[in-house]
Amino acid sequence: MTRQCPALLVSAPASGQGKTSITAALARAHARVGRRVRVFKTGPDFLDPMILGRASGAPVYQLDAWMGGEDDVRARLHEAAGDADLILVEGVMGLFDGSPSSADLAARFGLPVLAVIDGSAMAQTFGALAHGLATYRANITVQGVLANRVGSDYHATLLQASLPPGLAWHGALPRDAGMALPERHLGLVSADELHDLDARLDALADALASRSPLALPGPVTFMPVRRASPGVSLRGVRIAVARDAAFAFLYPANLDVLRDAGAELVFFSPLAGDALPPCDAVWLPGGYPELHLDALASRDDLRTALHAHVAAGKPLLAECGGLLYALDRLADRDGHVAPMAGLLHGHAAMQPRMAALGMQGVALPEGELRGHSFHYARATIDAEPLALATNPNGGPTAEAVYRRGRMTASFVHFYFPSNPDAAARLFLP
Repeated sequence: MTRQCPALLVSAPASGQGKTSITAALARAHARVGRRVRVFKTGPDFLDPMILGRASGAPVYQLDAWMGGEDDVRARLHEAAGDADLILVEGVMGLFDGSPSSADLAARFGLPVLAVIDGSAMAQTFGALAHGLATYRANITVQGVLANRVGSDYHATLLQASLPPGLAWHGALPRDAGMALPERHLGLVSADELHDLDARLDALADALASRSPLALPGPVTFMPVRRASPGVSLRGVRIAVARDAAFAFLYPANLDVLRDAGAELVFFSPLAGDALPPCDAVWLPGGYPELHLDALASRDDLRTALHAHVAAGKPLLAECGGLLYALDRLADRDGHVAPMAGLLHGHAAMQPRMAALGMQGVALPEGELRGHSFHYARATIDAEPLALATNPNGGPTAEAVYRRGRMTASFVHFYFPSNPDAAARLFLP
């Protein structure tokens, strides 16, 4: 049965325009007046969804027609339309950037676009840029424009007056350090690290509500489709999942896949000193181990437990930051070196520039899995790869996947819904 729900895709001419801030402001403002808001993030991202989840009060899932497949996207939108008053989708990069792009997503699923434009260094050119976004492709609808980082009410008036007929003005947000969302080398600072995040989100929502009516956009019709579920059973399997500031990059959809397969998930914090829980399998997800070198290096007990786990032939998945922790040693951007878990012989160092970026598909013995790579580390690993990833867009990033016994390690962040059975087999004792 089809479902209808008001929806907007929030996009921009480029990265850095403030899409996350505006999406968060919309989510918080509508949630505060009692509306049920479901937010999605286009493409692979861990940090923006943490912020958006706090703003909306609900988990934020990914929409990516390549990484998860069109049916995965359609199913998640249809499910959300069943219990939401408003669906917001934050785009990725610029509206037309990438393949598939945010515009491709908008066209395929009939999502109207709200264009966020940083107006801080322009006046009437704002209207020309908005006109270009609205007319570049005939199969998408740019419903309106919101100006970000304006200098004054007069500045906002100039920007609004420059818009061509047919483009709705959704207001303007001022330049204000108190509302800014801090960034670091992988993007925004994670939600758990921002102790004043709720105050920033409320300030964003207040500023938006005072300058723009919180009217709901028009309804969008969403078609039903059955989302893939795992056929491989993990019933009775206990998976220990590292989760803290060093290992924070977890897709909610990945956790859902493991739970749907019947697994019991138990979370532990290496940084807090938690022991490795009794378990059948371990997952060390990505994050920021380079920011916590000494704390991780001090965990001799965890290192010993993980070595015993791998030696016993039990499954372990180490992704990106988890891979860095699995190596013999890791150096941060200042050259400080610390010993890590030593589960895989090698070392890595953080670089001042991005080392790898791109979608990744990997053919594993368990089946093909898709995901992405995004990191600033360069690693030297003394092992032959089990497999090499490929980039669907022909990009240069082709990550290696390493296997030692039942341990699988790679810079790739796997998206488990791309192949639920293959994902489940990685943890199958």
